Amino acid sequence: MGNVAAFFDIDGTIARESLMIEHFKRLIKYEILDESIWVDNVKQLYMEYVNRYGAYDAYIEALSEKYRSDLKGFDVRYNKFIAEQSIRKVFERVYVFSRNQLEFHRSNGHLIFFISGSPDFLVKEMAEKYNVTEFRATKYLYDEYGKFTGEIVPMWHSEGKDKVCNEIIEKYDIDTEKSYAYGDTTGDLSMLRRFGNAYTINPSKKLLERIKKDEELSKKVNVIVERKDVIYKLKADVTTL
Repeated sequence: MGNVAAFFDIDGTIARESLMIEHFKRLIKYEILDESIWVDNVKQLYMEYVNRYGAYDAYIEALSEKYRSDLKGFDVRYNKFIAEQSIRKVFERVYVFSRNQLEFHRSNGHLIFFISGSPDFLVKEMAEKYNVTEFRATKYLYDEYGKFTGEIVPMWHSEGKDKVCNEIIEKYDIDTEKSYAYGDTTGDLSMLRRFGNAYTINPSKKLLERIKKDEELSKKVNVIVERKDVIYKLKADVTTL
């Protein structure tokens, strides 16, 4: 009999806000990045998303590209303080359902893994806050002088998450049927398929559509919607408007 584990995405699954967005704001606040980067390149897409005229993915993609390129040359030693401050803020803004599930897994002695597309230096801080077993995230590479190179090894696609899940399953002898997966976008599909207990928290429209088209997934995935002080547990065939 293998170990029972829980695999969590972070952005939109545990944290209400993107780790990268909070870090981006801090970089501007501490004048590491110029505010014009936000105004000229990202603000319009952000306002379209907030007002529900634009897609979240378009906003995040634009922000990610500017974030990656403008971190180039920044010293990782100075970044640690800003990363800690960012996660301290995000840690206070998590979904109640996810916080309760993390406590459930911890109290039952389950292994806990964070598999996230967010920058590794931010996920590391989040993982330490929750004392998880191990984490995997997008790697932001730096040179021999401790400066970010602007190069990354992404971890936001379903295929990448599937690969690291395979490694973890083998390393920790995970019982996949008894284990759990939590996600909110199509990047988490491989995790939801892999483990016997699957939950999607406030899922994106694309993810819900993919689940509905997959007979096996639609039968096992629990859809969690958290709004105000109410948590709804729904089936994947829920009617959307």
